[in-house]
Amino acid sequence: MIGRVHSIESFGTVDGPGIRMVIFLSGCPMRCLYCHNPDTWDPKGGTPMTVEQLLNQYDNARHFYRKGGITVSGGEPLTQIGFVTELFEAAKKRGIHTCLDTSGVTFRPDSAGVREKFDRLAAVTDLVLLDIKHIDPQEHLKLCGQPQDNILAFARYLEQKQIPVWVRHVVVPGITDREDYLHRLGLYLGTLKNIKALDVLPYHDMGKTKYQSLGIPYPLEDTSPLPPAEAAKARQIILRGMRESRNCS
Repeated sequence: MIGRVHSIESFGTVDGPGIRMVIFLSGCPMRCLYCHNPDTWDPKGGTPMTVEQLLNQYDNARHFYRKGGITVSGGEPLTQIGFVTELFEAAKKRGIHTCLDTSGVTFRPDSAGVREKFDRLAAVTDLVLLDIKHIDPQEHLKLCGQPQDNILAFARYLEQKQIPVWVRHVVVPGITDREDYLHRLGLYLGTLKNIKALDVLPYHDMGKTKYQSLGIPYPLEDTSPLPPAEAAKARQIILRGMRESRNCS
């Protein structure tokens, strides 16, 4: 199977444990207002590559990855779920730790066919970095152009499969930085038993130049980057909600 690869980071340190080879795939149905990689949206973009080509590249630097592994990101990597599955199956045969960075937007809990594909992938996935964009359904739709139902269903699915999850959440001024939203997110996350880490990231506008080069208007032109200290405060609010949720269960 051929995958469409947008780019490869050979020395990733923030996309899973250890030093990792991070593979960014092309294609994404989300249109998050703060997206800093609009060049990954096109499902026909990127460079065609095989599983063997990617694993050969990994093996060439395998000594760097002894405590790391492979992370597949995007775009939205699950738009190429068949390719990701083949890559992870081959990686596991070589003893490589596998990590998936996804929003889970392509999950369809009521489709037996989709569920079967996800079951096959889940069997060879060691860790999921789950991007939860917004806890409010209406605000999520405005922020991402996609409903959140399938994403929250995917989070429950991962819990059922007992796959460890690191949650990622971006705090955007005027959009996700309200205390009630952050607290609600914490209350929800507290109901999941497989959350192993929480990364709360401050919004930045470093992707502006990509929009300009692609001739696309930047949606948050008037939104200032969030100071890291504010993201740290937001994280504490989410953690408080998680503790409250768990104390009530």
